[in-house]
Amino acid sequence: MSGIEPVLSVRELAKSFGGVRAVQGVSFDVAAGEMLALIGPNGAGKSTCFNMLGGQLAPDSGAVTLLGRSIAGAKPREIWRRGVGRTFQITATFASMSVRENVQMALISQAGGAWNPLAPARARHVAAAEALLAHVGMLEQAGRACGILAYGDLKRVELAIALANGPRLLLMDEPTAGMAPQERIALMALVARIAKAEAIAVLFTEHDMDVVFAHADRVLVLDRGRLIADGPPDAVRKDDGVRAVYLGTDNGAEGA
Repeated sequence: MSGIEPVLSVRELAKSFGGVRAVQGVSFDVAAGEMLALIGPNGAGKSTCFNMLGGQLAPDSGAVTLLGRSIAGAKPREIWRRGVGRTFQITATFASMSVRENVQMALISQAGGAWNPLAPARARHVAAAEALLAHVGMLEQAGRACGILAYGDLKRVELAIALANGPRLLLMDEPTAGMAPQERIALMALVARIAKAEAIAVLFTEHDMDVVFAHADRVLVLDRGRLIADGPPDAVRKDDGVRAVYLGTDNGAEGA
């Protein structure tokens, strides 16, 4: 890191379920503007690790700091307010609401404050919502209901929602799941551009190795809860240990 404080710092993170050690002593940093991929075979511990960072699970031990402040064990809403955005493998939008209204709801949540019945939700943060939609290429569809959007467009709306709190860290769980190959490339290229331009640290899981090696600055590989590789994509691709447990197999879908 050359003396620069990382956005996210994880040290000796661990979580067990009964006798199963899902994550064992995992440590890594993510820098501002960095695209860091977390990969591994089914059951490697990726989802467990992600859920500890996002607040869905509390770690058994270890430290998680965001810009030097601990977030280990904090609730998801608190982590969101600290400046962490997240997207999920399955998109979560309000289908009957418009694209603009979905982003407005995220902005209202971030702003907080007392509810004012004289200021309906659809009248609040309109300009900010439209600016975010323009940022992800969805402004022209701002008035359409999310329920009728193509899946690739829904993913862009979800990205706009994740950016609504001006995050310093973006957690993306299987961001291209269910998308066509060209849509995957376009979405991750967009994320990379935004991350570099706005100095947002991005940590993402992904089962499509073409996406990983095309867009990640660095790759982490988990196997049976342990970190077995951490390095540039080319070095990880050639690592014999990684190839043995993951890249050289026919594993397709990602698991826990």
